[in-house]
Amino acid sequence: MKKFYENFEQYFVACLLAGMTLLAVVNVFVRYVLKGNITWAMEAKIFMFAWLIFFGASWGIRIGAHIGMESFVNLFSSKIKRLFALFAVLLCLTYAVIILIGSYNYVEKIYSIGILSQDIKWLPQWVPRLIMPIGYGLIIFRLVEILIRIILGKQDNLNLLDEAKDAIKSFKFDNNNPKQ
Repeated sequence: MKKFYENFEQYFVACLLAGMTLLAVVNVFVRYVLKGNITWAMEAKIFMFAWLIFFGASWGIRIGAHIGMESFVNLFSSKIKRLFALFAVLLCLTYAVIILIGSYNYVEKIYSIGILSQDIKWLPQWVPRLIMPIGYGLIIFRLVEILIRIILGKQDNLNLLDEAKDAIKSFKFDNNNPKQ
């Protein structure tokens, strides 16, 4: 259960990718072999892709895959870095809460109007758009995890991907083992 808790975004993204791929393959088969069309396939893939983006954003926070600009912050001591990280997480949380509230209001409005999907006639529009508050709820959840680790002193940064550091590492030249 702990493994699922730590990686449920990854599993969900994998299922969405598999579903999108399967739907695309089946639609191509129906179109070119059976000379038909699955009219709702494109809209379904768009909805699945939207869900993939929001789950992927949360997963990116979890594994530290988002790009960071911490070169300046890394010049300071661990205590100062923790203060910068605390400030950054609080800013991110503020933004995410604002978007969560706005997206909830948006989904609630679409629900109250009762708009149906264009190609998937039976699907209310609020269902696929529900990913916005769900996604930002997951983002907030992952940011709160980082906030707790920073407060407890277990982490002194946002654990972001440092592309500059990775690029420098990849171009280092070792006299004994030159990289080409």
